[in-house]
Amino acid sequence: MTRVALVNADPVDREQLRGYLDRFSGESGERFRVRVFEDGDQIIQNYRAEFDIIFMDIQLGFVDGITAAQEIRKMDGQVIIIFFSSLDACAVMGYQVGALDFLLKPTAYAAFSRAMGRALDRLWRRRHRYIYVANKSGVLRLDCARIRYIEVDGRDLVYHTEDGDLTGPGTLREVEDSLTESPFFRCGKGCLVNLEHVDGLENGDALVHGATVQVSRSKKKAFLDAFNRCLNEAWA
Repeated sequence: MTRVALVNADPVDREQLRGYLDRFSGESGERFRVRVFEDGDQIIQNYRAEFDIIFMDIQLGFVDGITAAQEIRKMDGQVIIIFFSSLDACAVMGYQVGALDFLLKPTAYAAFSRAMGRALDRLWRRRHRYIYVANKSGVLRLDCARIRYIEVDGRDLVYHTEDGDLTGPGTLREVEDSLTESPFFRCGKGCLVNLEHVDGLENGDALVHGATVQVSRSKKKAFLDAFNRCLNEAWA
């Protein structure tokens, strides 16, 4: 069951999106649980990370879609955001808050279906990636989607995750080799960052849930390219 939020003030748009979801469900077999919000303030008030995908209009009443998405990103770095708007000039702003896609009104079903395919592919890959880390209590399985970044600390590695920090032995090269199918980027000699947790960029460095992860000068262009590929779902 995929949990979807529709944030849209226009009842015609909401009906269209519901119809598209029903059609996509019939074609793919994917089941959806849908919740509707008529304004940005409704979804950010008492927000909980309970959705897999949010379809967000930009032109809303009290709180616009970009502002709502910025607030959501402070609390939830994983939810997939797809903007749905007639304002194509706002597409760049949408990608700055980590939007997966931007659907321009009027939206054809084919464009909607492609966006849903990319979103579900990202969800599937998040749910099926694990690595194993040894520590004093044994061996723990870590969900790669919950790892924000990994850094070297002496002879150990520190895994910064959504559930807290974990330290274990190993080398960054070994971990990097095991994550070749995942959206991790080697920022320099001592750090791997999960591009799906990058909230934005500042002077070429990565902003990850309030932490600044430094990107070496020689890696900055490659990092930006990799980050853009991640946003556009170009990972194999």
